[in-house]
Amino acid sequence: MAERVQQPPAKRLCCRPGYNPACRQGQRAGGVPCGGAGSAPGGSGNGKTHNPESLLDIAARRVAEKWPFQRVEERFERIPEPVQRRIVYWSFPRSEKEICMYSSFNAGGEESGSSGDNNDETQLPFLRGVTLLEGGWVDNVLQVGFHLSGTVTDPATPSSPELVCSVSVSFDRCKITAVTCTCGNKDIFYCAHVVALSLYRVRKPEQVKLHLPISETLFQMSRDQLQKFVQYLISVHHTEVLPTAQKLADEILSQNSEINQVHGAPDPTAGASVDDENCWHLDEEQVQEQVKLFLSQGGYHGSGKQLNLLFSKVREMLKMRDSNGARMLTLITEQFMADPRLALWRQQGTTMTDKYRQLWDELGALWMCIVLNPHCKPEQKSSWLRQLRRWNSVDVCPWEDGNHGNELPNLTHSLPQGAHGNQEMRPHRTVFTRAIEACDLHWQDRHLQHIITSDLYANYCYHDNQEGSLFDSRGWPLWHEHVPTACARVDALRSHGYPREALRLAIAVVNTLRRQQQRQLEHFRRHKKELLHKSHTSITNMEGWVGHPLDPIGTLFSTLTESGRVGEEGSNTCLDLSGTDRNPFLSFFLFTAGPYSGLGEIVHRESVPMHTFARYLFTSLLPHDAELAYKIALRAMRLPVLESTASSGDLSRPHHIVSVVPNRYPRWFTLSHIESQQCELASTMLTAAKGDSRRLETVLESIQKNIHSSSHIFKLAQDAFKIATLMDSLPDITLLKVSLELGLQVMRITLSTLNWRRREMVRWLVTCATEVGVYALDSIMQSWFTLFTPTEATSIVATTVMSNSTIVRLHLDCHQQEKLASSARTLALQCAMKDPQNCALSALTLCEKDQIAFETAYQIVLDAATTGMSYTQLFTIARYMEHRGYPMRAYKLATLAMAHLNLSYNQDTHPAINDVLWACALSHSLGKNELAAVIPLVVKSVKCATVLSDILRRCTLTTPGLVSVLHSRRNSGKLMSLDKAPLRQLLDATIGAYINTTHSRLTHISPRHYSEFIEFLGKARETFMMAHDGHIQFTQFIDNLKQIYKGKKKLMMLVRERFG
Repeated sequence: MAERVQQPPAKRLCCRPGYNPACRQGQRAGGVPCGGAGSAPGGSGNGKTHNPESLLDIAARRVAEKWPFQRVEERFERIPEPVQRRIVYWSFPRSEKEICMYSSFNAGGEESGSSGDNNDETQLPFLRGVTLLEGGWVDNVLQVGFHLSGTVTDPATPSSPELVCSVSVSFDRCKITAVTCTCGNKDIFYCAHVVALSLYRVRKPEQVKLHLPISETLFQMSRDQLQKFVQYLISVHHTEVLPTAQKLADEILSQNSEINQVHGAPDPTAGASVDDENCWHLDEEQVQEQVKLFLSQGGYHGSGKQLNLLFSKVREMLKMRDSNGARMLTLITEQFMADPRLALWRQQGTTMTDKYRQLWDELGALWMCIVLNPHCKPEQKSSWLRQLRRWNSVDVCPWEDGNHGNELPNLTHSLPQGAHGNQEMRPHRTVFTRAIEACDLHWQDRHLQHIITSDLYANYCYHDNQEGSLFDSRGWPLWHEHVPTACARVDALRSHGYPREALRLAIAVVNTLRRQQQRQLEHFRRHKKELLHKSHTSITNMEGWVGHPLDPIGTLFSTLTESGRVGEEGSNTCLDLSGTDRNPFLSFFLFTAGPYSGLGEIVHRESVPMHTFARYLFTSLLPHDAELAYKIALRAMRLPVLESTASSGDLSRPHHIVSVVPNRYPRWFTLSHIESQQCELASTMLTAAKGDSRRLETVLESIQKNIHSSSHIFKLAQDAFKIATLMDSLPDITLLKVSLELGLQVMRITLSTLNWRRREMVRWLVTCATEVGVYALDSIMQSWFTLFTPTEATSIVATTVMSNSTIVRLHLDCHQQEKLASSARTLALQCAMKDPQNCALSALTLCEKDQIAFETAYQIVLDAATTGMSYTQLFTIARYMEHRGYPMRAYKLATLAMAHLNLSYNQDTHPAINDVLWACALSHSLGKNELAAVIPLVVKSVKCATVLSDILRRCTLTTPGLVSVLHSRRNSGKLMSLDKAPLRQLLDATIGAYINTTHSRLTHISPRHYSEFIEFLGKARETFMMAHDGHIQFTQFIDNLKQIYKGKKKLMMLVRERFG
């Protein structure tokens, strides 16, 4: 909680009309210890004496628990001081349980952390408070009326100095109503210092000096004593209270002031007034801040855990019958409703996350518990109903079905009371609709009252076997109600501290379910053939109970198991599954038990998968009855919620699935978790079936049919591969084939979908096929188009197959090598035809050793060059051709690449520049004709002046066709003339490019680029000078610049300085 330094305002005004000082004669104003003079022998609370309590203590304790002290004062004109003292003494809480509840998330309190094993638990405020108390760090404890104060010292640690905190606690009717502490901690719950002071008063009441309320002490003083008291008080605290004291004095001396119009004066130590709500102190502001903080952290594990702990705290308060339970839940709900993500999700039409939806489910279930409190007052329920309707009407209020858009049934169907929710609800049911409907439920039904109030309620003479009968054939009571609603009643009884009543109702609900199951099983056995043919069950409930927002099955289970834990020894009758001697019978019963068994032949579409339970049964049964073990595990492999409904009369599928509400996931649905459990079951069966071909084939079929996640199938394939190739044994070829089949399925599933592990999967498949043998490698290459993309097939599959390591690993002879190589070349050509952009180079590389295949791949590249390939791809292949000794083919591809290229005037750092220079160098090395053919392409594609000038200089350094410019420094033969084609065309294009670029740069030039521009003009002059009239052209060019851009005076001055 947030402990504030200032004291809380006084709760009521205190005065004594007709007060007679004579009646106080002989009584002193000082205090006595709480357990001192005037206390009963048994009133010390230390547990060391067994003397009977006095009538005064008994009466005072009862009054202190139930009556506000103001009511006592109003009832009796004069209250003897010993009576006042005992009432004040007994008004402080006597149990540590509530103090623990308000000072930690952990409901276990001292017992849960006493071992010290959990470092986090030792930091709980309650346990730290106990440590401070037991360490003697509590001092100066004083009780004045209904106010307790003291100092608590936090001892110094290596990281923090000693801290002395002033603590005060106000209390009334055995509840702490206000706390303050100077430590400054801000939290929902009491700090350790408040805990230490409170526990000091609970455990050592005889050591606490007790005074009557300060108003009582003031009544005993004379005028002189009062004046002395006030003056001393001001003197001691003059810097703090002097301004306030003067202000009050001025108001009191003014006859018309507001303070003189009020009878009496406030007393912060006099206890609560009649109108004050009697409840434990709860810092509402901190509750709201903490919930808001947790919600702002999104779906992180820590924030969700903290919110669940807050929900648990609400349940703990309800169990203690603390009114703050509903108050705290209201604060939490307000913050949930203010979450900005709600409006965002509604606007985008998206659903909330599973974890967030579960938090809302718990919120709705808690409101169900509150409104179903069997002893709540009508005015309370009316207030909650108004509040729930207000939240329900908010547009962003989450829907009951998690915003999936499908309606769930009204929860109060089949109520014997005929109660139904209001029909003026919005079209969509919200998370609060169940609680709103529950406000119409009551507990006055006579049959229900008999069930929850008596263990002996039965009717052994009752033989009515109708659907709605009140007793079963054994005479035990039944309760017919919509199951989640009936279980919500059980949860409400448990949550509000009525465990025996909850257990009785839970037993009645379970007996009702058992009776329904028995009738359904009988019906199934009578009409089994017909039901199998039609592929449906007789189960008619429209919603699943596992994962339901009200958690009906979990509520029943918890109620029954808790009764077993807290009952007498031997009372726990839960089914023990640890003995393998019971499992065959249990498994066979589940296997043949019809629609109410998760392992039955027909299951509801939304049935909860039995993967984990089936894995346990499989491992238990395998040594005793392998056939039954595999039957159980194989049937449990199905995942009905992901399947489509089998068509009527379709008996080709062994497991028929029923869907009442199609295309909707149930509330328990969390796909990743479910499929992980399914994968673990399959892996267990694969491991057990090693060496058994028939079993492996059956398990493989089940995996291929029931598992839909590529990542989980891939994991199974890897598991099978590891098991099959264990180092201490020969490879299991059958299991290797299973691994390969699973890998092939993964390839087919992920071929057309994005998967970040796809390359890993492809490489692994090739490794697996290599272990299986050469025929497997040949097979995946023959059918590559159903398994791989063209890029994967050429760059990974074919390349790996053709590598030396694969040949050595498989010990291939020449004939086998050639066969694999032929398949790889065929694959490469097919891929190049399908995707020349990405596969052409790989195809050429793979076909190098076969001239016909190589020519075919080259022709594919030429055919695709004009339409489907980029200049980058063509330049890459052209360089490859030059490297392989095919310069003319490289030249041809380079010219095709140049046709696709376009370099603008300012792209002087373009990555294709090196390719252009290489292409020109290649053409120059081949001869004048080739260079003459390339230069027009260069002029057309390249507009960048610096690139053109670079090409021009290189072409003038050596004679075309003799040696490459890259490898020779000598000029032999006749150099090409700049005045004739093709270099004249290139020179003119370069000069034109410089002129155009100059004008373009001057359009938006800034002063910081002036020097760079001057250097650019210097390079331009060098190019101009290569022409026979270049000097004249450059001079005219500069003169034009001066005339056109004369407004740029500073720049033109720099131009004149450099170029005249």
